[in-house]
Amino acid sequence: MKLFQRRTPPKTTAGPTVSANKRYRAVVKTLMRSYRHDQAMELAVGGEFKALGTLEVATLKHFGLEDDAYLIDVGCGSGRLAQPLSQCFEGKYLGVDIEPNLVNFARQSVRRKDWRFEVTEGFDIPEKEGTADMVCFFSVFTHLLHEQTYVYLREAKRVLKPGGKIIFSFLDFTVPLHWDLFESATVDVRAGRQPLTIFIGKDAIGVWANHLGLKVELIHDGDQANIPLPEPVVFDNGVAMKGLGTIGQSLCVMSK
Repeated sequence: MKLFQRRTPPKTTAGPTVSANKRYRAVVKTLMRSYRHDQAMELAVGGEFKALGTLEVATLKHFGLEDDAYLIDVGCGSGRLAQPLSQCFEGKYLGVDIEPNLVNFARQSVRRKDWRFEVTEGFDIPEKEGTADMVCFFSVFTHLLHEQTYVYLREAKRVLKPGGKIIFSFLDFTVPLHWDLFESATVDVRAGRQPLTIFIGKDAIGVWANHLGLKVELIHDGDQANIPLPEPVVFDNGVAMKGLGTIGQSLCVMSK
C-alpha cells in the first residue's frame, strides 16, 4: 500500500521563487477555496487523515510513549496525530506548525485545554531545554533541505530530557517502494515547482547522529510493516491494515 503522504496537493499560481513556507500557505488557501473547511484541513496534510493518524499513534506507543510523558509534535498540521492521540494519551503535548489555519483547526478539533498548539517560523521549537520525553516529525523532513533537517534535529536534542527519543519519518530511494516517488518527483524539478520531495540516505542519518551526539536506535524501511496494531486500520478505500502496520515512509528512532 503506497502511503507517501506527499504534501503537494492542487497546484497554485505560486512560482518557483516563492519560499516553501509561502507556497505551503498558498496551497492551504487554495484548498480552503475549493473544499469544505474540514475537508480542506485534512487534505492539506496529505489525505488518509484518520488512518494515518491512527498509525502514527500506534508508532509512538510502540516506540515507548508513556501515558505521563511530554510529547512535542513538530509539523502537527491540522491535528492528524493529535486528534486520535487525545483519546488515549493523558500526558503533556505541544504541537507546532508554520500554517496558522492548520494550527487553529487542530486546537479547535482536539479541544484539550491542557495541550499547546503554536504557530512557528524558522526551525525553533518553543520550549525550554531538557523538558520533553519525545519529539516526533511525521512527513516533515520529506520537504526540508538536509541542512534544515539537521537544524531541527539539533533543536529536538535541545528540548529533550536525557534518554528522550526523536522519532521521524523519511523517504529513502534505496527502498523500492520509494523509488517510484523519486522518479515522479523529477517532474516537479523540471517544472521548477517547490517544495521539492526530499530523500534521506541512511548514511546521512548516521553522520548527523554522530555530530549531534545522538544514538540511532533503529531504522525501519517504509516498505516493511513493523508496527503492532491493536485493531485494524481502515483506509478511505475500505482496505484494512491488520496485525502489523506501516505509514509508508521509513522510520528512524534516535535517543539523547
